[in-house]
Amino acid sequence: MPSLEHLPADTSLEALMEVIRRDGAAILDDVLSPAEVDQAMAEMGPYIDATPTGRDDFTGVRTTRTGGLVARSAAARAMITHPLILAACDEFLLPCCDRYQLHLTQVIRIRPGQVKQPLHRDRLAWGGYLQAIIEPQLNTIWALSDFTEANGATQVVPGSPHWPEARLPQAHEVGYAEMKRGSVLVYTGSVIHSGGANVSNGDRVGVNLTYALGWLRQEENQYLSCPPEIARELDPALQALIGYSMGSYALGYYTPPGPPGSQPEAVAPEYALGGPATGWGADLYAAVTQRQQEKVRAGAES
Repeated sequence: MPSLEHLPADTSLEALMEVIRRDGAAILDDVLSPAEVDQAMAEMGPYIDATPTGRDDFTGVRTTRTGGLVARSAAARAMITHPLILAACDEFLLPCCDRYQLHLTQVIRIRPGQVKQPLHRDRLAWGGYLQAIIEPQLNTIWALSDFTEANGATQVVPGSPHWPEARLPQAHEVGYAEMKRGSVLVYTGSVIHSGGANVSNGDRVGVNLTYALGWLRQEENQYLSCPPEIARELDPALQALIGYSMGSYALGYYTPPGPPGSQPEAVAPEYALGGPATGWGADLYAAVTQRQQEKVRAGAES
């Protein structure tokens, strides 16, 4: 059985990305303090307790999945904007987009008696239409309880992002993301993985926070989960991350409703949060143009 590589919470971005590119997954140990985990459980606990279990083998008939965490939990917002995780997203996702976005927020509680979830790649959320050369997402699972093989630690197949799409793992190629409370599993959308079986007497609780290319549809509709009346109170960086920003030069503008002449035309999403009615995508257009010019110059010099 393969084991996942563990790295300290203060590891360098270079060390983390080396493991991610090689294995498709890595564990950062002890990123959250016990007090931070307690805060997360206190804020999310009432919503978790009110969430019904899944309805099929994939969602889990002994598993609950609680979303909308940006609006519900300050602790979740801190996890979403963790500097090392965002630096990893910069490194992993920006080669294929002008801006990435928050894709999903979900507390996954695997309860005793839950069987193993079918192995899968998260990138199939887009139906298998993306070319293999494009990595669409980078994901995290934050352990709010200890993760053990017995209580349903995430199953992961190291190295599987480099496999042909049709190759299926053998039992000896599947490892477990065993980690202590407060640690974080970082994994790509192309690595084969799934929730484990819980044969213990307690719940396994993890927070699944994922990020995707800005030109793809989000799995969780952040605009409905966190509408403008809530989002306008957030830090501007988090507002942009959940989608209140242009995904590229021409992705995401809108025209506010109202009587003729009462609203501006074609404004950036920030306008919904009280921002100025500036031209949509102007900043990204300038950045994209600069990058294109740099590529042309680099090609001419080579």
